[in-house]
Amino acid sequence: MFRTLTAAAALTCAMALPALAQDASDDAAFGERVRAYLMANPEVIMEAVNQLQQREEAAAAQADEQMVAAQAEALTDDGFSWVGGNPDGDITVVEFMDYRCGYCKKAFPEVESLLSADGNIRFIVKEFPILGEASVLGSQFAIATQIVAGEDAYKAVHDTLMSYNGEISRDSLTRLAGTLGLDGAAIMAKLDDPEVARRITANRALGDALNISGTPTFVVQNQMVRGYVPADQLQQLVDHLRG
Repeated sequence: MFRTLTAAAALTCAMALPALAQDASDDAAFGERVRAYLMANPEVIMEAVNQLQQREEAAAAQADEQMVAAQAEALTDDGFSWVGGNPDGDITVVEFMDYRCGYCKKAFPEVESLLSADGNIRFIVKEFPILGEASVLGSQFAIATQIVAGEDAYKAVHDTLMSYNGEISRDSLTRLAGTLGLDGAAIMAKLDDPEVARRITANRALGDALNISGTPTFVVQNQMVRGYVPADQLQQLVDHLRG
């Protein structure tokens, strides 16, 4: 914020006070005139701050759109990411998530609510473990489940891990598999499979290409939304994109 205020103050001086510069005999006198003007008209600084923020937000949104367009195929048709909601929906929502991310867990019921309320959204999950070894282990387990037992089993594991607040370990994951009626031994044997590692590596490369450094991050059509967002705000964005 301080950086923005400083830039805005400079912009204000450059735009609002050119006449004062013509009368200033030296830098000190000009500085005093600038200070006097700003003290008498402090609202000018906030106007400049707002204008600068709007410009920065517009530039960031445009940059996001360009990055998303460049990575469209990897985002929506990589051949391995789990697809839920309505596979033929008119809006695609992609979520980069981590099973140890508190805000991902908070967003989970919001996303489920959105998909239930709006039956025309295609939803794609990107396993994006960035919070340490336990996060990687959770993603390995979910992906291994998908490979060994299929899409429905992946969804069951994904939902369970998103609601799970305990330690993620090999023992806890083996127990989880048992509670879900899955072949835990087969899934655990698949954790270190090169295909599991390839998928995680591909998602990380995609995240790097999109400048994603935190979870959750959502890509809604051509828009990027970084951080937790309630269902109603996601719905507003979806409705806006539908026009």
